[in-house]
Amino acid sequence: MIGDELDSEVVVRYFRGKSILITGSTGFLGKVLAEKILRVQPDVKKLFLLIRAADVESAKQRVETEVTGREIFQILKQKHGNGFEGFIQEKVCPLPGDVMYENLGLAPAKLREVWKEIDIIVNGAATTNFYERYDVAFDTNVMGAKRICEFAKRCSKLKMLLHVSTAYVAGEQEGIVLEKPFHLGETLREGTHLDIESELNLIKETRRELKANRSSEKAERRTMKELGLKRAREFGWPNTYVFTKAMGEMLLGHFRGDLAVVIVRPSIITSILNEPLPGWMEGIRTIDSFIVGYAKQALSIFLVDLDLIMDVIPGDMVVNGMMVAMAAHSEDQTTLSIYHLTSSLRQPAPYAVLAESAHRYFLHNPPRSGGVGKKNNSGEPAVQQLSRMRFFRTLPRFQAYMAVKFRLPLEALRLLNIALCGAFSRRYDELSRKFRYVMHIAELYAPYALFKGCFDDSNTERLRAATANNNNNNGQDRKYDDFGFDPKCIDWDDYFYRVHIPGVVKYLCD
Repeated sequence: MIGDELDSEVVVRYFRGKSILITGSTGFLGKVLAEKILRVQPDVKKLFLLIRAADVESAKQRVETEVTGREIFQILKQKHGNGFEGFIQEKVCPLPGDVMYENLGLAPAKLREVWKEIDIIVNGAATTNFYERYDVAFDTNVMGAKRICEFAKRCSKLKMLLHVSTAYVAGEQEGIVLEKPFHLGETLREGTHLDIESELNLIKETRRELKANRSSEKAERRTMKELGLKRAREFGWPNTYVFTKAMGEMLLGHFRGDLAVVIVRPSIITSILNEPLPGWMEGIRTIDSFIVGYAKQALSIFLVDLDLIMDVIPGDMVVNGMMVAMAAHSEDQTTLSIYHLTSSLRQPAPYAVLAESAHRYFLHNPPRSGGVGKKNNSGEPAVQQLSRMRFFRTLPRFQAYMAVKFRLPLEALRLLNIALCGAFSRRYDELSRKFRYVMHIAELYAPYALFKGCFDDSNTERLRAATANNNNNNGQDRKYDDFGFDPKCIDWDDYFYRVHIPGVVKYLCD
């Protein structure tokens, strides 16, 4: 269906009268998507939001507090005024359920209703923790994708299934990373073969052993986390998150049959660029730990090569790309389409841009002593002198610095503690835990901070080309919101300085 006619009005019109099931709606991207659909197409028939909850009332409460009650819905609230609550009740249907269960955990009566009703499924449910328990990540990211696929096949009038993955299923590949699907059993390490059924059996066996040994909850959690990392690295992926997301893609491709499936792979998703609320965001992303550290002056070093390209994409651009892809591929049977919603090829930005933008922003907006928003004894903002951050281009250099700066003093404290019969035990344990945590986080983030790949976006460019006429109307007023998702229009320095960093400070630092 991709063609010249795919402008904003066509996309908006496509969603009229549609019923859409969205999983992961309490997450950042899910909220942005739900809000945009409701704002640009009030004649959408229904948004079914799958919510982890015990019953319908609990699901409704979660939607009210975690979705429609969030700041991003302010424009929609203003638009509808006193009729907002009624509009939401009419258009949004919370479904208590979970992708971890067969038939998504829906009650039989509701299940039959939804199977007859749904036109589009957007699967955004995922656990994104790099160091998640293997069993939890596998249930959600792998088996969840399979269950969604099985559920989709039972929907009598379904047009398509859109699955949200991540560009970093590429692992630590260098050079151009193509928009191509994973085949069942494919790995990133030569000479290995992945058997997903065997991975499931390994998880079950590990659980049985832990139960038989009566392991503590803490020991069980640590064992399952370490198992995930071990298996991921065995097959060439850097962490449990991207490993399980890759397996989820494999199962979707294998079991979809003639179902129209679109897989979108965003890179690092950042705050909203344009609408409805520039700078709005939830959850600290990889690059945001750097900004938060600057804002709180709690981080003096960072592992990143400033000359490398960081691949980030604003959340509203991701949603725009998703909605255009839905309209383009609806009822496009027999096709599995992959889209990289990324910026490294189209509009590359080195980490140095972020570092300079952050330093300049906090020079002009100095961090407060003790953290953002803190005041001194007289009640005035306590301005702290800004210090530049030190960057390390390689993990070994970072580790060497940490060893000299922190590990050696820790060892000295340990010996002193022994000599003084444990007088500094609490302090030593606290500092030791912090040191191990920093080293662990550095190792987990290294594949992203030091990533040397570049994501091809040829398929995505064809989607952009189909909507290009909408973005070149000589400044005429548009009846509908823009669906642009071309990072070429972004001035990264301006975006970080004027939009993203203020957004991090406002929404993540308080």
